Amino acid sequence: MGANGSSISELPENEYLKKLSGPEAISENDPFWNQLLSFSFNTPTNSSELKLLEEAALSVCKSLVENNPRTGNLAALIKVFLSRTKELKISAECENHLFIWQAHNALFIICCLLKVLICQMPEEELQLHFTYEEKTSGSYGSECEDLMEELLCCLIQLIVEIPLLDITYSISLEAVTTLVVFLSCQLFHKEILRESIAHKYLMHGRCLSYTSRLVKTLLYNFIRQERSPPPGAHVFQTESDGGGLLYGIASGVATGLWSVFTLGGAGSKRSPQQEESSPLANQSLLLLLVLANITDAPDAPNPYRQAIMSFKNTQDSTALPSPNPHAFQINFNSLYTTLCEQQNSDQATLLLYTLLHQNTNVRTYMLARTDMENLVLPILEILYHVEERNSHHVYMALIILLILTEDDSFNRSIHEVILKNITWYSERVLTEISLGSLLILVVIRTIQYNMTRTRDKYLHTNCLAALANMSAQFRSLHQYAAQRIISLFSLLSKKHNKVLEQATSLRSPLASDDSPHPDYAQDLNVIEEVIRMMLEIINSCLTNSLNHNPNLVYALLYKRDLFEQFRTHPSFQDIMQNIDLVISFFSSRIEQAGAELSVERVLEIIKQGVVALPRDRLRKFPELKFKYVEEEQPEEFFIPYVWSLVYNSAVALYWNPQDVQLFTMDSG
Repeated sequence: MGANGSSISELPENEYLKKLSGPEAISENDPFWNQLLSFSFNTPTNSSELKLLEEAALSVCKSLVENNPRTGNLAALIKVFLSRTKELKISAECENHLFIWQAHNALFIICCLLKVLICQMPEEELQLHFTYEEKTSGSYGSECEDLMEELLCCLIQLIVEIPLLDITYSISLEAVTTLVVFLSCQLFHKEILRESIAHKYLMHGRCLSYTSRLVKTLLYNFIRQERSPPPGAHVFQTESDGGGLLYGIASGVATGLWSVFTLGGAGSKRSPQQEESSPLANQSLLLLLVLANITDAPDAPNPYRQAIMSFKNTQDSTALPSPNPHAFQINFNSLYTTLCEQQNSDQATLLLYTLLHQNTNVRTYMLARTDMENLVLPILEILYHVEERNSHHVYMALIILLILTEDDSFNRSIHEVILKNITWYSERVLTEISLGSLLILVVIRTIQYNMTRTRDKYLHTNCLAALANMSAQFRSLHQYAAQRIISLFSLLSKKHNKVLEQATSLRSPLASDDSPHPDYAQDLNVIEEVIRMMLEIINSCLTNSLNHNPNLVYALLYKRDLFEQFRTHPSFQDIMQNIDLVISFFSSRIEQAGAELSVERVLEIIKQGVVALPRDRLRKFPELKFKYVEEEQPEEFFIPYVWSLVYNSAVALYWNPQDVQLFTMDSG
């Protein structure tokens, strides 16, 4: 590094980095800093380059850790960065490329060093490295300032106060990345961190007053999806180009062409992924999720979570002042649009879940939208491609549906939205179908996939709960949706008979007891619970909206033999009464109409018969309503999940899998 460009392989031998990490103390006013920070460097764009950068930083850090207690060079570097950030806002307004470039380079070095140090040592030891100064060996700074807190506060100020322009994009991204790195100590602990030095600074003191502004800025970074500037958009021109940004010895800097650090490098061609993605939006969302999932302090709740729970719509003029000191307003329409567009990523789905579950203002707004299909369709597509998604993403999508189906108006309105040509649904050509019927099809498909592959009871329960919540408002079910409901029941019936047969043969005197046997009794209980739930869903539809669902009655009649074995079963007798009544009533009317009836004629008879069916003979059951309830210790699930997203999705960050202890990487 220095006035010339650097490649990753050259970093360990770079004379400026060797001096920074060496035994010689460097004062904050030394011209060395201008030389160190005058480098151009192509950002690593793949995992192998990131690994090389990690190894190079490791080499420099090893020397720095050894010498820093005597030199205090880490603190000097941070103070140089802090001094340069004081003029950043003015530099952005005046388009002072040089100043912003050097500040960015300083932060880039700090971030690389911090990432390695956090991985290699406890927080308490890291904090000591912030206090070492150029005094006697191992001495501590006598100043009252806390350099770690000052750096954290400076990063937050940089994020919330510096306008986002082509020339400030990189330093804004680096500030967000450095905050993620500061919090990454969680990665190197198997247990959930409930107390952390970084957490303490962020939740108390100087940083606390920026809470709502930071959350708001990170949300707007996500909403705007600003792409990184094209290569060369903020690179200095030579004098021959009219730019004249050449600095001589008078400024204490080696003379030469100053080229700005750019994402991908000044001369490199942008990849299609870079063209379509926004590194700042991605990194901001990851930081937001990390902040939202910090555990509460013993004496105070997490202020970032409070801010996420309480923000309101800028267009809501009736909104009353919030008692929450971290409340703010944001444009809900823009937020909704971006959330709809970004559901292909785990982190966007997790944000949607967080907002629906924790922010009543957002949930009320979304449920009142007249274009809910824009949100629901991407969620259904996640579930439809369950084989390609990780289990956490599928769970989040499913819980979002469960939360939405708690609302009766949602359950009614989805059957009024007619969709045409759902291209991603490949089992059958759906030229026209309601959003409600499509939702039923996808949830049933998820249940069937789970039965044959993962066999996860939690997933089963949530799928059935969503169907149960909707069942009383089923309207004009598509014939294929009605068929799939009965087909699922048929599959469950066959599975029940198979498990029952296995359990019976196990009790046979001819059965061998030499080897351990599966617990068929438990399997039977589980399958009977699911069958009971399916019967309740069918019954709920028949008792509440029979006249709106002739296709379901037709499917029932077509497969009436399936239900015969459950009429006298003690677990299902009560719930079978209504289903048995409907089957008997309509079977009788169809038999009276004669043989060899067309499908159209049978449906016509069903529609006519609905009026004549004595409703008072249908037994009333309690309304099916299931609410999503978060687990007692949600952080045990969400914190590892969020950090697995950071590990896999963060821009220009790499951690050695062997160092990470929070989760098993092959399951993340």
